[in-house]
Amino acid sequence: MSLNEHSLQALSWRKLYLSRAKLKASSRTSALLSGFAMVAMVEVQLDNSYPYPPALLIAFSACTTVLVAVHLFALMVSTCILPNIEAVSNVHNLNSVKESPHERMHRHIELAWAFSTVIGTLLFLAEVVLLCWVKFLPIKPDKSNNSTVSSGVAAAITSTSIMVPFGLIFIVFAVHFYRSLVSHKTDRQFQELEELSNLTRLQNELDNRGESSILQSPSSQFP
Repeated sequence: MSLNEHSLQALSWRKLYLSRAKLKASSRTSALLSGFAMVAMVEVQLDNSYPYPPALLIAFSACTTVLVAVHLFALMVSTCILPNIEAVSNVHNLNSVKESPHERMHRHIELAWAFSTVIGTLLFLAEVVLLCWVKFLPIKPDKSNNSTVSSGVAAAITSTSIMVPFGLIFIVFAVHFYRSLVSHKTDRQFQELEELSNLTRLQNELDNRGESSILQSPSSQFP
């Protein structure tokens, strides 16, 4: 095996392990968050005597449904692709990496990773805010106090005011992480291309030396 082929196979194995790690993280995160969303939908108790705003109930139902659908899609992709990658990664053979579908399914893996970690997490934050409003809004204000805002509304406003900055921080971190990751991948690709060019040059020099030694050997035997 030449140096170039060995480097290409090492790069393929790194991509395989990265794809496997992403699928495992996506499956665990999606299963956990979708389970929480379903429990929140089932266990929430609505007060029949309270006139909920229709927009609130529609937003809560839509957010929960989209959240579960997004995470189930990521879970389905992980469940379908991960066994094929696991089967190849457990084989101790360098050439078996070609049998893995991680490069052909690269877009599906990245889509599942984005759905599970970015879109799914943002929807879960919105789910927490809407759940607080649905849960605390029916609490009536205390008549002994002259406050115009009930304790339930105050609790919902507090949770919203806490969750909104965290959501903005999460978005900023996600954008910064994505840009840093893209920059790192670009730098690594340039380094790998440079290494491959150096390996190609070294391989050519070794081949030329071998050919020159073969050509010089007959002349040294017959002066």
